[in-house]
Amino acid sequence: MPLMGSLYVGSSGLQTSQNALNTTAHNLSNVETVGYTRQQVQQSAKSYNTLSINPEGVANQQIGLGVTYSRVKQVRDIFLDTTYRKESGRCSFYQTTTETMEEAESLLGELNGEAFQTNMNDLWTAVQELVKDPSSSIVQGLLVQRAGEFVERAVNIYEGMTFYQNNLNLQIKQTVEKINDYGNQILRLNEQIRCVEAGGVERANDYRDARNRILDELGSLVNISVKEGDFGEVSVRIENVDFIKGETCYEIALDQDETTGFYTPYWPQNASYVIAENGARIYNKAGAEVFNLKKEISSDKNTDIGGLKAMLLARGDHQADYTDIEKDYSSVSESVIMNIQAEFDQLVHNIATKVNSILAEAAGVVQGDLTLADGTVLSDVSYCETEVGGYMRKEDGSPIQMFAKVTTEGYTKVTGADGKEYWVYNEEDFSQQDFLYTLKNIRIDEELQQKPASLSFMMRDGSVDTETAEKLKDAFTEEIYTLNPEVKKTTTFLDYYNDLISQVANSGAVYRSIYTNQEDTVEATENARQQIIGVSSDEELSNMIRFQNAFNASSRYVNAISEMLAHLINTLGV
Repeated sequence: MPLMGSLYVGSSGLQTSQNALNTTAHNLSNVETVGYTRQQVQQSAKSYNTLSINPEGVANQQIGLGVTYSRVKQVRDIFLDTTYRKESGRCSFYQTTTETMEEAESLLGELNGEAFQTNMNDLWTAVQELVKDPSSSIVQGLLVQRAGEFVERAVNIYEGMTFYQNNLNLQIKQTVEKINDYGNQILRLNEQIRCVEAGGVERANDYRDARNRILDELGSLVNISVKEGDFGEVSVRIENVDFIKGETCYEIALDQDETTGFYTPYWPQNASYVIAENGARIYNKAGAEVFNLKKEISSDKNTDIGGLKAMLLARGDHQADYTDIEKDYSSVSESVIMNIQAEFDQLVHNIATKVNSILAEAAGVVQGDLTLADGTVLSDVSYCETEVGGYMRKEDGSPIQMFAKVTTEGYTKVTGADGKEYWVYNEEDFSQQDFLYTLKNIRIDEELQQKPASLSFMMRDGSVDTETAEKLKDAFTEEIYTLNPEVKKTTTFLDYYNDLISQVANSGAVYRSIYTNQEDTVEATENARQQIIGVSSDEELSNMIRFQNAFNASSRYVNAISEMLAHLINTLGV
């Protein structure tokens, strides 16, 4: 080999060793950097100069030109990346669900503060005291007071659940905005990576680290699939729909319900729309929703991935009440908050309507047909004749209701065909919220609060109405109520609440257990991933020694060639 050519071999060794040392130093300086991927030096032989070709020989006569620093690659495992993002998303799903169950337990007072069970027991105690002495004004006042505390506490709990729903709704909006922001960041990083790697030599590893960190964050929020293209760019799909493809980020849009204010994420590119007069597009999100919340939640089907989906399921699509159980329980069964709202509201509704019906019966309310003065026939209604100052009547002659509606009256005065005035009970109508005894529309009758002794329990003949008091007691002990259509066990009012608490606690324990297991899975996956992508200071120090020795060897080689050349030149010069 010519001596001058040998210098190129030595200089290439110096250059590659120096670059390798720089890479090793870069790894060591990022030992504690979160999301940093270990970089590995790849060296290869430079091209050879062919001196002669010998068809009969084993090999041609060639002269090597040294070594080249081919590239610095990231050491990653696509399988582990995919597994980590999926399991992280599943962990986030059950974390959100667990936090929601804990919030529900806290609102019911079972974790801290005064439990609702106390108000239930106080009301039940007041009823028992009433049975002992129904005619006592003190006992009557205590009953009204306990009923007021019961309603006030129940309304506060329901409003707390509604507030938490609204808080989840705000989190959903913020999460969607974060996802869109992540998408645009990935799009910019795709462009930067393409620009750096366009020459085919340099690798944009730091940009790739930034992109992988964002993909990890995105994977905890939604179920994603990632595919890298030929030029270093990645395409991302969310719930099997394109989110990032080519030069475009298909941002998720939010549709806000005019009644509830709740947001629903949807894909504008998949939604139909009409053009308004001002030129704006008005989208119809039906069929374009990001998530199909009617699918069964299952790990086998990968429908339990992503914190955003968990928020949507926990929040539900409206503020539930007891009518949701009676109309279509499946519409609330998958939502943690809505399910508790509906079952809790059903408890209060059943107590309110049962107590009111017992008082109405004592006041003389009957069921049947009533013909009005204009000839209209009211079929199968509850009504009674007006009786000012009558038993269990208010000052206007209407039947006393302990639990009243906020927006509408319990009874309407009408004139019958016989010229008499009657009070007709306003039956509950699912299509009209104002006519429902729900926690959004319930209170203790104001006149009864001011004059609790108007209950009296003293009949017209002066006898004490112990029968009505006993009926109130029996109402709390009869086992005819169920939490929902899927539960066959019948309970009393008191046991109903205990069953509700048990259901919340058991569900919370199950979700908490799954969440804990998922945390372990994510940690194990991350540990396996870190064994590949993580920087080991011991390994990098040994690499530094190796590359330093290679640098020194190349340096000695260049010195030896230099001395030989100097000797030849000096000798020939003499």
